[in-house]
Amino acid sequence: MTAVSRPPLTLGGLPGAVRTRVVALAADALPDVVRLPPALRRVAGFAPQRRARLGGSAIAAALEADDELRERVGTQVAARTSYDADALPGLAGGDEGADPAEVAAAAWLVRPEGWEEVLHAAADRLRERPDAVEREAAEVARLRDKLADAEQAVRDLRARNRAQVDEYKNENASLRRKLGESRAAERAARAALEEQQRAVEEAQRTASAQAAGQDKELRRLRAQVAQLEAEASADRRAARSDRDEASLRARLLLDTVIDAASGLRRELALPSVEGAPGDRVEADLVRAGAARAGATAAASSSPALLERVLGMPRARLIVDGYNVSKTAWPTSPLEAQRIRLLAGLAPLVARLGVETTVVFDAAAASARTVAQAPRGVKVVFSPEGVIADDVIRDLVAAEPSGRVVAVVSSDREVATDVARAGARSHSAEALIGLLS
Repeated sequence: MTAVSRPPLTLGGLPGAVRTRVVALAADALPDVVRLPPALRRVAGFAPQRRARLGGSAIAAALEADDELRERVGTQVAARTSYDADALPGLAGGDEGADPAEVAAAAWLVRPEGWEEVLHAAADRLRERPDAVEREAAEVARLRDKLADAEQAVRDLRARNRAQVDEYKNENASLRRKLGESRAAERAARAALEEQQRAVEEAQRTASAQAAGQDKELRRLRAQVAQLEAEASADRRAARSDRDEASLRARLLLDTVIDAASGLRRELALPSVEGAPGDRVEADLVRAGAARAGATAAASSSPALLERVLGMPRARLIVDGYNVSKTAWPTSPLEAQRIRLLAGLAPLVARLGVETTVVFDAAAASARTVAQAPRGVKVVFSPEGVIADDVIRDLVAAEPSGRVVAVVSSDREVATDVARAGARSHSAEALIGLLS
């Protein structure tokens, strides 16, 4: 009978399925193991499903190299596993319900009495199972593919990290360059600010010097003005003194002449003289002109002359109402004529301030119309049986001799009568020209 070769008892000599289970059991118990090597401390911080996948090689190497670590891990595995350590040899012998790979892995980690036989028996059972090799090969292939994928992922991650690092380096270089430019701009701005401050200080010094010079010049000019004022005051006092002296001499001479003339008039007993040599001639001319004016009196039609007469002091204006209104608005009713005439007189009277009376003929009317007269204008209607011409003659006769009285009427008889009484006669056209 050919002797069956026994596999070595190191982790590397165990079947692949047993090594995989050893790493899986150790990875599960790794966080509870004390005094872990530095290489396994980082692996212990991984998630449970990532410890065996990412740190399997480190776990296997540490377990094979450090028996004390293997014992501490075996203690935690014995506490976690559902198999009793003393029953492991029986399980490895023929219990079909127990997984020989898991039993062998637990025996290798826990190391109960007879664990070597457990390993050999588990290895024999794994070899007797026809699908064990295939599963192991498939597992190895899967792990290799997974390792390849992991390596490719690591390479991709490293490439991305390198690209990101390059990007960070470029960004850092750009930021450094911008920082340098900003610092250079700041230095330039600070230098420009300092230059401006120096220029401002220089301007302030110059302005202070100019202000001091101007103050000095102002004080000099004020002193000069005060001196000139004092000299002018002295000159005025001297001139006033000279003028008073000259006035005194002239007044003395004048008083002497007046006293001498008074004494001569008293000595000769001269009477007082009244009138002038031409008074008689002027009186004759006035009487002749008045006579001619009474015979050929005609009303003036010049608006300018009428305005000059009304502008004389204390002038009096008397208007023949219907005579003027019928000349200006012959087609309008009498009431409309009165309203338009009075409305036109209002601004003229307000501007010249002349005392004005308007006389309307109402000799044939038994009723008297009430007319709204503007300020400064008196409206008079002639009594029944009395024409307006007679009322105008009475108003002119009532005025004192010498007062300027202007009568506006185109009636020649009225013009002749008022001129004989001393008034000035003007036609209706003259007043209409002023009103328009």
